[in-house]
Amino acid sequence: MKMDRYLPPNHPLNRVHRIGAALFGLGLVVFGALGFANQLAYFSTSGDMVLGLSSNGLLSTISVVVGLGLVVAAVIGGLVASTTTSVVGAAFLLSGLVNLAVLDSPLNLLAFKLPNVLFSLVAGMLLLFVGLYGRVAGRLPQDNPYWRARHHEEPYDDHSPELLAERARMAEIDELAHAELAVAEGHATAEQLRMVHEDAVRRAIETRRELYRREREQGRTWLAQNSPYS
Repeated sequence: MKMDRYLPPNHPLNRVHRIGAALFGLGLVVFGALGFANQLAYFSTSGDMVLGLSSNGLLSTISVVVGLGLVVAAVIGGLVASTTTSVVGAAFLLSGLVNLAVLDSPLNLLAFKLPNVLFSLVAGMLLLFVGLYGRVAGRLPQDNPYWRARHHEEPYDDHSPELLAERARMAEIDELAHAELAVAEGHATAEQLRMVHEDAVRRAIETRRELYRREREQGRTWLAQNSPYS
């Protein structure tokens, strides 16, 4: 799936993925760099405060590496930025849960404290939201680039509102045709019976309106032709 054909640099979704990855990445790089500047002990389990969070040399290293990875993904953009941000978000959530379990123990290798856990969980959710924004949903619109790529559509196919409305109408007609066939064969569901009944009522109303319209037109024509003033 070559998403670069569907997600040009100026696409709104691409901007969301890239800006989100860049901001989080730069923040992590700054956090890690400040840890190096303070010459934190590498494997300290107690840690020292940096920007309101506990840190040590190992956490500073991981922060810089992950931050640079996010910045690189932001530069590349597209599917890379989306996937990288999502994966890092999931890792943040997992890190928050795991480090919550090892707080105040010799296994607390990243010197986490409760604020670190809260930050990791919140940052993980935000990163997942940014990474999966416009990519995963209950029902993506048909002009969504991820939807188009999954359905192997051409990147420059027409997705005007008129065409989308026509597609929706054709899908409704197709669904109604299946319902009518099921009724004819005697195995229709309650929903299919409802659809067929509503369509029959709608058609009857439209037919009656058309007959009334024709009768009115014929009446006007007759009056115009037989008027003493014509």
